Amino acid sequence: MIKQQPESLDTIFSALSDPTRRAILERLANGNASVTEVAAPFAMSLPAISKHLRILESAGLIAREKEGRVHHLRLAASPMKDAAEWLANYRQLWEEQFDSLARYLETTADDDPTEE
Repeated sequence: MIKQQPESLDTIFSALSDPTRRAILERLANGNASVTEVAAPFAMSLPAISKHLRILESAGLIAREKEGRVHHLRLAASPMKDAAEWLANYRQLWEEQFDSLARYLETTADDDPTEE
């Protein structure tokens, strides 16, 4: 059973729902980076990127370290593992539903008099 509280999962899934935030996480999966390096490929202001970073931080998906005036970011993947475990609980249910649908479609196709 997953130990993650539902509110935490809400925060994680909310943070992951935005394509910019997912792109930031993809960038950090390749290694640590400064805020400026993370912001470079995006056509948005630094304050807008900072807002995305705060959301990712509050979800526990990134960690920030300050060295002088430079903020270094790193991926914190543990919350994604928790979300993946939560989703995995439903995988078997969906697979069973799809298997059941496939069996139904096979039996109805066998009974279809229009097919020759």
